[in-house]
Formats: sequence, C-alpha cells, structure tokens
Amino acid sequence: MSIEPLNTLSIIQYLQQVKQADASNSPEIRIPIDRAKTLAYTLGMVMSRLEGDLEKYVKEALSSENEVININMDAGSRW
Repeated sequence: MSIEPLNTLSIIQYLQQVKQADASNSPEIRIPIDRAKTLAYTLGMVMSRLEGDLEKYVKEALSSENEVININMDAGSRW
C-alpha cells in the first residue's frame, strides 16, 4: 500500500498570509470559504497521517523485545 504525498500548499499559503498580516500589524485576516475548506481538509489529512504513524510506532515498540536495563548500586563510597 503506497501512501500518496500530502499537498500542504494550503497550509503554506495560510502561514504566509498570517506572517504578512503580522508584519503589517493587521488585526485580522480573511480567507474565502473555499480556501478555508481546503485548509481544513489538508489539516485533517496531516493529522490523520500523523496519528496513523504514531499508532504504527507504538505498535512496533510494544511488539519488539523488551530492553533489559541493569542497574548497579554501590554503598555510596564514591561520594
């Protein structure tokens, strides 16, 4: 199963618009509803992909062999 690359152009455009508004001390930004819907869809896809990657990582980490950690304690003679 191949995962198609995410088109993050709408996120980049939004971040640039916020940056420009901040630089010009604008109190607000406005975006058309079509761009807002595309941005919302893109953010949803990014978050879904990240959540899926996290689940895969946790599943792999839990299914791998447990790491053994040895701890040696002395009576504090090196203090």
